[in-house]
Amino acid sequence: MVKPGRPGASRGKKKGPVKGTGGHSRKALEGKGPTPKAEDRVYHVAHKRKQAAERLAAKRGQTQKPTRAPRAKGDSDIEFVTGRNSVLEALRAKIPATAFYIAQRVEMDDRVKEMLAIAKNREIPMLEVTRPELDRMAGFDGVHQGVALKVPPYEYAHPQDLLEEIIESGRTPLLVALDGVTDSRNLGAIVRSTAAFGGQGVIIPQRRSAGMNSGAWKTSAGAAARIPVAMATNLTSMLKDFKKQGVFVLGLDGGGDVSLPQLALADRPVVVVVGSEGKGLSRLVTETCDQIVSIPISSATESLNAGIAASVALYQIATVRAAQE
Repeated sequence: MVKPGRPGASRGKKKGPVKGTGGHSRKALEGKGPTPKAEDRVYHVAHKRKQAAERLAAKRGQTQKPTRAPRAKGDSDIEFVTGRNSVLEALRAKIPATAFYIAQRVEMDDRVKEMLAIAKNREIPMLEVTRPELDRMAGFDGVHQGVALKVPPYEYAHPQDLLEEIIESGRTPLLVALDGVTDSRNLGAIVRSTAAFGGQGVIIPQRRSAGMNSGAWKTSAGAAARIPVAMATNLTSMLKDFKKQGVFVLGLDGGGDVSLPQLALADRPVVVVVGSEGKGLSRLVTETCDQIVSIPISSATESLNAGIAASVALYQIATVRAAQE
């Protein structure tokens, strides 16, 4: 006997599957799949925009969107030289380049006109890009001045080959070696100073050192196109080999035993070793040096950064050599 329910209460069947039934059909549980992209939905405004863009591209004879310029970061097979002086010097030196980028509505000057002429003569592809694209090529703190040059990875010289070439040319070796300098801008500044004061090359260790990236190229103001940078597998071993060949090793340090103005080895074959601003020269490199040279500075200044210290030392050596010619 069925008990009567409350007045007005519904005793109708539930709609949909009852718990435990597994659903009335497998199809009911499958759903409709992922939501299509907006541009693939025929009723969506994005679909209409896509169709309009395709019609416009077809009218212009294009089958795909223009390729955007590659980013400077995250691709180990490419490097970018940025800045007007650096790009111009690289083009003049005929460094292999695969593309020349110029900003839209860039301000033209004699340097830009010469870049365009060289790129045209060498048949280097020229691409007009937006400034944000150039910003990415130049990196976080790079300054591109509206131009960039895409080049292969930097090819480092071998230290021994560099020394032999200098000796064979009849010049007195004047080289700079970096010990723990990890700021690429310091490396670029040292390359620039080396070129300015008659040096023939810069040597960096394979590990724990800045490399010749776009920042170093930019800071060198084009000098990197003329001054070779060599890479030593082991800096201490390389310095010992140089000493056996008659090259004097001079280390720069604030607590040196010889003051730079009294340096008696300036006219000899020398390699000047510059340490990092914080830690200075490493112990093994210090023990390898023939002399530790200090630069006289005011007591109010704790130290000079690597780029400035190298510039002062190179200037002093160049001055002594010029006086003895």
